[in-house]
Amino acid sequence: MKRIGILGGVSAESTATYYLTITREYIRRFGDTGYPEILIYSVSFAEYAALQHAGRWEELAAKMAEAFRALAQAGAEFGLIAANTLHIVFDKVQALSPIPLLSIVEATARAVRKAGLSRVGLLGTRFTMEREFFRRGLSSFGIEVLVPPPEERELVHRVIYGELVRGEVRDGSRGELLQAIAGLSRRGAQGVILGCTELPLLIRPEDVELPLFDTARIHALAALEEALG
Repeated sequence: MKRIGILGGVSAESTATYYLTITREYIRRFGDTGYPEILIYSVSFAEYAALQHAGRWEELAAKMAEAFRALAQAGAEFGLIAANTLHIVFDKVQALSPIPLLSIVEATARAVRKAGLSRVGLLGTRFTMEREFFRRGLSSFGIEVLVPPPEERELVHRVIYGELVRGEVRDGSRGELLQAIAGLSRRGAQGVILGCTELPLLIRPEDVELPLFDTARIHALAALEEALG
């Protein structure tokens, strides 16, 4: 099996999800504990968040590439960025990385297409909802992406950075995000992409009638498939 390299820590909560998803899914499928080796480079979330909010994406891409060089030196054969927002610079990082990287956007697009949906809502950080990289990636698969109005985008962004990355799960915030999902449904969304790897901590399948696409789980399962060859 190929050795997996994960750029994690953005946040610690979702990085743990990646590790557990890969290892538990392997055990579920094969009944033993021979899951692939996983290397995790856990960065400082505060530093990465500060660079994002300052718009210093080139500097961020250089730091991410440095992390993947370290993972490659440690033996990783392919890598993944355990965060949606950082995929804004995915192409730049891939060009600088000595190992191939798996895109969370492409993995999610394939999952949505497999489900037969053509219009989905997207929740995530303000960067993910307002930049074109996610919508562009899904449009190449023939999928239309809807995002909430500005005030709801700001709400989701605040809940992610102020609560979820710290492991705080608040019922009040769940209710507010469910209202945002209801709005996307009224506009024709056939499903909802949880386009921040922390959002599944708050929004659960039993909370909504629409199909949910957990990008962290989708990405982690894609990594397992790649490792298994």
